[in-house]
Amino acid sequence: MVWWLYALIGFIVILVFLGWIAPSSYHVFRQIEVNRPKSEVFHYLKYLKNQDDWSPWSGKDLEMLKTYSGIDGTVGFISAWKGNKEVGEGEQEITNILEGERIDTQLRFLKPWKSQSDAYLKLNESTANKTRVTWGFTGKNKFLMSIMMLFMNMDKMIGNDFDQGLSKLKEVLEPQESEL
Repeated sequence: MVWWLYALIGFIVILVFLGWIAPSSYHVFRQIEVNRPKSEVFHYLKYLKNQDDWSPWSGKDLEMLKTYSGIDGTVGFISAWKGNKEVGEGEQEITNILEGERIDTQLRFLKPWKSQSDAYLKLNESTANKTRVTWGFTGKNKFLMSIMMLFMNMDKMIGNDFDQGLSKLKEVLEPQESEL
């Protein structure tokens, strides 16, 4: 009977140790250069509804239910979704807009698990008609999630989605030769 107590104490010690060495936060970002003036790119990106045109998750559930509240393109606007198991359920709220420079949002995931993260779109002018768009995602890991992050890589988990989304954004914003 005593060996169970030792096993339990050992398990708890291992959990505490893993929690202590595990990453407590994450930051994933990707960048792309878009051949459009910064003001035009910003004007398009500040409207969350436009994410339906380029977000990698929009294509993963064509039946996704979306609802909106507030005035799109302003602080406090909320875009909510309910979708299949690939996209889950949650909402995104615009929390800050630095006109012409940056849009900050808070992502609140409800399913498949509850979590909260911050996302941002940051713009830098490369030249008069080229804009570097940085799409980022940050958050803090809860104790058990941080231990899981020892065996999973957040950058690999969502980095490819960011790359796909930014490539699609570039396609949407840049006119094609046939359109000119």
